[in-house]
This record gives sequence, C-alpha cells and structure tokens, in this order.
Amino acid sequence: MTRNSDNPFRSRRRLVLGAVASASTAMLPGLVAAQSSAWPNRPIRMVVGFPAGGVTDVAARVVAQPMGDRLGQPVVIDNKPGAAGNIAADLVAKAVPDGYTILLGTNASHGSNPSLYRNVPFDPIRDFEPIGMLATITNVLVVHPSVPANTVAELIALMKAKPGHFNYASAAVGSAGHLIGEMFRMRTGVDIVHVAYKGAAPMQVDLLAGRVQLSFATLQTVLRDVGSGQLRALAVTSPQRIPQIPNAPTLSETVLPGFTADAWFALFAPAKTPADIITQLNSAAAQAVAIPDVRERLQSQGFAIATSTPDELRRFVVSEVPRWAEVVKASGARAE
Repeated sequence: MTRNSDNPFRSRRRLVLGAVASASTAMLPGLVAAQSSAWPNRPIRMVVGFPAGGVTDVAARVVAQPMGDRLGQPVVIDNKPGAAGNIAADLVAKAVPDGYTILLGTNASHGSNPSLYRNVPFDPIRDFEPIGMLATITNVLVVHPSVPANTVAELIALMKAKPGHFNYASAAVGSAGHLIGEMFRMRTGVDIVHVAYKGAAPMQVDLLAGRVQLSFATLQTVLRDVGSGQLRALAVTSPQRIPQIPNAPTLSETVLPGFTADAWFALFAPAKTPADIITQLNSAAAQAVAIPDVRERLQSQGFAIATSTPDELRRFVVSEVPRWAEVVKASGARAE
C-alpha cells in the first residue's frame, strides 16, 4: 500500500485545494464589497441584552420599525437577556460583520460591565463599530415622604448628622442605581448604606413602604409615584431639567456641580463592519428618532432623544469605560 506522502495524486490534490483556498481568501475583500453594495437584502437582527418589556426593550421596539422602513428591510428584535447585557454584547461582537446583526448597547454593556464583571468576553471598544446614540433616560433621586428633606443640600446635612442611618435602594448590585449612589457617596462624603434588591419591583415596594429611605431610580420606575406624592423627587441626574418633573433640579445645579449620570442607549455593529453600512445604519436610526410620532412615544416613556455620529459615539464610550471603572473600584461592587 502506498503511503499518503508518496501518492502523487494526493499531493496534486492538496496543491489544487491550497490554490483554491488562497484564491478564495484573496477574493474575500471583493465579496464583502459586493455584499456591502447590495446591503440590505434580508432582515436585520437587533440584539437586546434585556428581557421583553424592560426599558431597553421598549427603546428597541419603538425604533426598530421606522429604521426598517428606511432601510427597506425589517429590523427584528432578538432578546438575549443575561449578565446585564454581556451575553447579547458578546453574541454581536462575535457575529459576522456584514450589517445583519447589530446591538442595542447601554451604559452597562459599554460602560460599567467591563469593570464590574471579572471575565467579560468582549472589549467594548475594540470589538465593535459604533453606529450612533439613540436616547438617554435620567435617574431621579427620590426620597420617601417621611424623610425631612426638600432639597439635596438638606438631605446631605441630614446624612452627615446621622452617619450610617440612611440607606439607599437599588435594583441590583452593580446596577445604575447602585453605582450612581456610590458616585453620590464619593462626591459628598456621606455615610449611607446600600440595600440591593433582585429587581426594580421589590425595591419599589420597600421604597414606597418607607423601609428604605431613598433611591437613584430610573424615571420610568418612579414617575407615577412622584406624581401621586408617594415619593419626593429632589433632583435628576441628567445634564438638563426634564419636562416630566420640571421642578426637580439637576444634581449639577445643586451642591454637586458636574454630577451627571444618565442611562444611555446606542447601536453597535461587530468590528470590521463596512463603513458604508455603518453610515446607512446611522442615517436610518437618526431619521427614525426624528419622526414626531417616534419622538413622542419615546418621550412618553421617559426617554430623551440623543443622536450622534459613529465617531462621537466612539469617543463617548472611550470616556465612559474609565469613568465607571473608578466608581466600581471605589464601591467594591462585583457581579458574577
């Protein structure tokens, strides 16, 4: 029997296959360009790292249809919840960079998670092509009516008079409410106790009952309770006052100049997605949120429209990651 290494026909076959593989590799840039020029010719998947019905999912569903209308193909929502958006972000980071899989990223996946989780399987900057910002939503510093403070300055004075007496609630360890509370503690020097819950719903129950005194909760979570007087809004974390609670000052207006910490929502594609596809996605997203009906639907849910170019979003993420890393380190928070 002739060994494989001595068989001339097998050797020739290997040479032919090698030549074909080399030719195919050389043709890849042309194939990508051809696919790019025909894009999109099938539905686009928008991956969301949180469950249906949540604030991130709401933003995705409001924007997806008008984006699809402008692109000529439907944009389909694919919820992949888990690890505060890490599962969805990792899926998109490893997807084929052809424009058919995009991510609705947040201040978690592209801000705090790289520091909060020990083994994040993606790099929020290197593994993605930014498409553009869509919207932000503010957090609100709310207190139970039993707390004798009507301003942030009064609240800080109370906390300093009674170190360790006041506690603040968040929906989870490492959540935005937790980390904003830590920013507040670092800036003011107060001694307050963090109480973490397993979700916004049980947190809200205890907050309304007065078992915890305050929270840095999302606007969507507390807007109704602020309107009914069951909670008192002392300030918002956005750079400007918001129309939903016009009498609540920004934290930056109070005794904490420069204090801002909005949740944000932006689109990302896998790294190496062709630039012309990124441009089309950015244009479709910006046009979608400019539609009066879409703006109204987002604003009714507490969102503020905030669009950007891909380069602006990249620079923003580059600044967000170290900002939240400092807060995570100071808080000692870890999520698994």
